[in-house]
Amino acid sequence: QVQLVESGGGSVQTGGSLRLSCVASWNIFNILSMGWYRQAPGKQRELVAAIASGGSTNYADSVKGRFTISRDNAKDTVYLQMNSLKPEDTAVYYCAVKAMCALYEVEYWGQGTQVTVSS
Repeated sequence: QVQLVESGGGSVQTGGSLRLSCVASWNIFNILSMGWYRQAPGKQRELVAAIASGGSTNYADSVKGRFTISRDNAKDTVYLQMNSLKPEDTAVYYCAVKAMCALYEVEYWGQGTQVTVSS
């Protein structure tokens, strides 16, 4: 069974940077997209950034210009570079991968990594 393992979370002060990584335990074939979501206490999980198989990206408006998503196809790894962090970026960040398995779209999720930004 494929597992996604995130790393790179932690605590930083406002204006700091963190780089999240997410690696799959097994090769994932037919990846449609890889992305990062986050969930703050009392809020719904939201999309932060995603990168499609062709390389196109999309970002939440709140992180545009500050966060950058990238991927290493050979390693089934996706990264999220987070700069100019703000307290409102505090959340648990989850990695997600969408892929085609036979005729079905499947999703894999990581266990989450905590990001805390203090003022």
